[in-house]
Amino acid sequence: MASSRDRQRKLARAKLDRQLARRAAAVRRRRRIQAGVGTALILVLVVAGSAWALGAFDREPTENTAADEVCLWTPQNTEGNSNLKDVGEPATTGLPVTGTRPMTITTNQGEPISVELDLANAPCAAASIAHLAGQGFYDNTNCHEITADGAVRCGDPSGSGLGGPAYSFYDENVPTAPEASPEPSPAPDEPPTYPKGTVAMIANPPGANGSQFLIFFKDFTTAEPRFPVIGRVTGGLDVVETIGALPTVDNEAGEKVKPENDVVIQSLTVGEPVLDPASPADPGPTGTPSPEPSGAPEASPNAG
Repeated sequence: MASSRDRQRKLARAKLDRQLARRAAAVRRRRRIQAGVGTALILVLVVAGSAWALGAFDREPTENTAADEVCLWTPQNTEGNSNLKDVGEPATTGLPVTGTRPMTITTNQGEPISVELDLANAPCAAASIAHLAGQGFYDNTNCHEITADGAVRCGDPSGSGLGGPAYSFYDENVPTAPEASPEPSPAPDEPPTYPKGTVAMIANPPGANGSQFLIFFKDFTTAEPRFPVIGRVTGGLDVVETIGALPTVDNEAGEKVKPENDVVIQSLTVGEPVLDPASPADPGPTGTPSPEPSGAPEASPNAG
C-alpha cells in the first residue's frame, strides 16, 4: 500500500511540476512579447519624432491660384444681344501690371493717334484691348458718337452703343468724385475730372466694360465720375480735336451725336509693355505679386 501511495504522490508531484513549468514558460513568453512590443513602440516613437522634426508631417503647401489671377472676365449673353461678338477671352494670369503699353489708332481723319495705356491702374482694360486688337476686333469700325461731354466714342463694331465682345470686366480706375463745394462751379485751380487727352472705358450698363472707349478732346469735369481711366493720348491729339469738331446728325435713337461723316478706325494695334524704370519687374507667366483681381459684374445682354 505504501509503495502504491508513494507512486501516486510521485505522479501527482510530477504533474504539478509540469504545470508549474508550463506556467513559468507562459510567463516568460508573455514578458518577451511585452518587451518586444515595448521596444517596437519606442522605435516607432523615435522614428515618428525624427520625421516630425524633419517636417515630414507638415501640410503640403497648396498653390494660391487666386492670388495669381489679375483679371476676371464675365461671359455675356450673346443670344440676348446680337451686337456682341465672340472672339474668346484674354488670359487671367501672367498679365503685365506695371509700366505702360503703346496703342496706335489709325483713322481716316489724319495722322495716327498714339495712346499710352496705364498697366498699373488699368491692367485688365489694357489686357482686353490688346486681346481684341490681336483679333482685328477694332479694324474697319466707326467711332459712332461725339458725346456732349467732349469725347469721341469708339470701339463698337455695331455702331449701336450696345456692341462689344462676349465678355465684360468691372471698373478699375474711376476718378474720385470732387468734394462738395458751395460754389456753383469748380474752383479755378481744381483739375478737371477728365483732362483733354484722357482715354477711358464706357459701358452700358456701367461696370460691364467690354470694348468701347472714349477719347476726350476737351477737359470734362463732373460730380459723378463713371468712366474708368485707362490711359492718355501721347500723339495726335489735334486729330482727336478735329474729329470732335465734326458736325453731328441724329443717330438711331434720335440723339444728335453721330458724326456726319464716318470716322473709321482703319486699324488699332497694341505694342509690347514698356516697363516703368521706377517699378519692379513685371510678373512672368507664373503670376507673381499683382494687384487684386478685377471684380466680375453680373452678365448682361448689353455691352460696352
